[in-house]
Parts: sequence; C-alpha cells; structure tokens
Amino acid sequence: MRRVWMFTGLIFLLHGCVKETSWQLKDEVPKKIIVDAIITDEVKTQQVTLSWPVSELNQAPKPVTGAGVLISNEDSTWQLTESPPNSGKYYTPSTFFARLQKNYTLFISANGKVYSAKTTMLPGSVFGELKYTKNDENNLYHVDWVANAFSTEKSAMWELLIDWSGVPGYKKLDSVDNHARMLFYTLPTLDVSEVFAPQMQSVNFPSGTIITERRYSLTPAHAEFVREMLLETNWAGGLFTMSPANVVTNLSEGAFGYFGACAVTELSLIVAP
Repeated sequence: MRRVWMFTGLIFLLHGCVKETSWQLKDEVPKKIIVDAIITDEVKTQQVTLSWPVSELNQAPKPVTGAGVLISNEDSTWQLTESPPNSGKYYTPSTFFARLQKNYTLFISANGKVYSAKTTMLPGSVFGELKYTKNDENNLYHVDWVANAFSTEKSAMWELLIDWSGVPGYKKLDSVDNHARMLFYTLPTLDVSEVFAPQMQSVNFPSGTIITERRYSLTPAHAEFVREMLLETNWAGGLFTMSPANVVTNLSEGAFGYFGACAVTELSLIVAP
C-alpha cells in the first residue's frame, strides 16, 4: 500500500510540473531564391529558372524577375535573357554549349544581392537500352529497368521522354495523355530510404510508343545534391524516413538549388510487341 501511495504522489508531482506554453511559430517564407540551372554539352538554347520559395505544398512558385544572369568560363562570358518578361526563365544564346575541362561560373544579380556558383563537367558514357514489360491486365507496357541504381564510379541522371501520340487511337488525346517524362538516377550510395521508398506511379504506354532515353553525367557533388533532394522528396514517407533538413548546394549564401554541367548521351527506341 505504501508503494501505491508513493506512485500516486509522484504522478501528482509530475502533473504539477506541466506548464502550458504558447509558441510563436514563424510562418514567413525565407527570402532566398531557388535556382534550377543545368547546362549541357548540347548546342542549343539552355535555361536557368529562378523562383521564390513557397509556403504550402504544391503551391505554384513566384518567379524571380528582372534578374541579371551571367555564365562564364576561362574563355567567354554569356549574358542570359529573361523570356518572356517576368517569367523567371533566363536563356543562353542558341550557340551555347558546355565543354569538358572548363570551369563554369554562374552569376545572378537579384533582389539587391549577388549569388554565384561554380561547376565543371564529366564526360558522357554510352549505355544499353532500357527494358520494358507487358502488363498482365492489359495490352500496355511499362518500363521495367533503366540502369543500376548504385554505382561507385559513374553517377548519372536518366531522362525518359515517352511519346505515344503517333499510335492509332491515341493521336487525338491531349499531350498530357499521350506523353510522359520520367527520371531515374545512378548514385554512388545505396540508402535504406531508397530501398524502402514509397511506390511511385507507373506509366503505361502502347506498342508503337517512341522512347527517347537520355543520360546526363553527374559530378560527385551534383550526385550528392540529387541524393539529398530524393531523401527529402521521392524517398520520404517510407519505412525509414529521414529527418527533414536543408539540401546541400553549390550556390553562395542566400540561394538554394544547384548549378550543374552535364554531358548528354542519347538513344531512341520503338516499343515492339
């Protein structure tokens, strides 16, 4: 009985130590810009996108407009043009392309501040075709394998552009219903969050679909950025979710995102029965 009274007294004592507190939570969005900037070795107009952070999930970001954007290496400097005006999308001249063994610097002047980042580019690599499999429940197909997810030597981003707009029965659909874009990654680490990640939606397409497979080379620093981004997005919500944290960046203080340079190799195939 004495032990019961001791536990009862301890409970009242602990309850008396509980004190209600109202926390002043900061809900304002940090005034930092978001930079999406990947240049490649393709001769074409290339894009840098600048936006402000958002405060809600799936909220459309506001563009950073009227910024001054430059890309330079040891030999040349290119001034990017915002098009259309107030879009937050800045474009290089059409003759621009990144080169191996060059160091590239991105300069951004916006909101009264100057931001910068440096990067270089690794060579591209040839690769084998992806694998696709026919579904059991219908006559459609889905991508079954693109590349090994783990490689300690060659990190890469894989972009699949899937187009079945030329297949009979699908020609009159809206572009969102007969086109798809998928991204896969080969990284130098294998995370438990990746292995037990939530299942992603599968893309189904008919025979006759044209698939363009593009491989982007990634530097070790760029691969680490991609890994941490996936830990915060696609791989979050599984059995082994990591604690939320800021993703690494090569941009100077006041900016998030990444400035990368990638060599691109490409092949196309037609889905056959």
